Amino acid sequence: MTTVHSSIDQHPDILALRANYDRVAESMAAQATFGLTLMAGLYVALSPWIVGFEATSRLTINDLIIGGTIGFLALCFGCALDRSHGLTWTVPVFGVWLIISPWIFVTGPTAGMIWSNVVSGVVVCLLGLYAAYLGMRFRNSGTRHA
Repeated sequence: MTTVHSSIDQHPDILALRANYDRVAESMAAQATFGLTLMAGLYVALSPWIVGFEATSRLTINDLIIGGTIGFLALCFGCALDRSHGLTWTVPVFGVWLIISPWIFVTGPTAGMIWSNVVSGVVVCLLGLYAAYLGMRFRNSGTRHA
């Protein structure tokens, strides 16, 4: 007697889930959200040089790392939402971190530091919440059976 071992990747439920995630990722709302999140992440990474606070090395390194991470996550969401949708909750957390980081890393933050980090933090937080909503909307609609 022979036992057929099939890969879980070819299971019909897995294929249906991936097709649904692809459909969500290809929607205009998702692409706009992930594209804007990528641009916000790039701005955060470059903001010390754009705004002019690169002399404060701790905040500069923080913004560079957080911005790069946000940009990388946005690329992952846009390219492979089916495998990375579980990480969307981290983007709003990074947004909140950006809002409070000027006061953590600098004793007397300038107005440019504050405005840059607070506005970009709010934008990242809102985009992250909407990205998480897209994943939750799919998850909730995908579990209902007709």
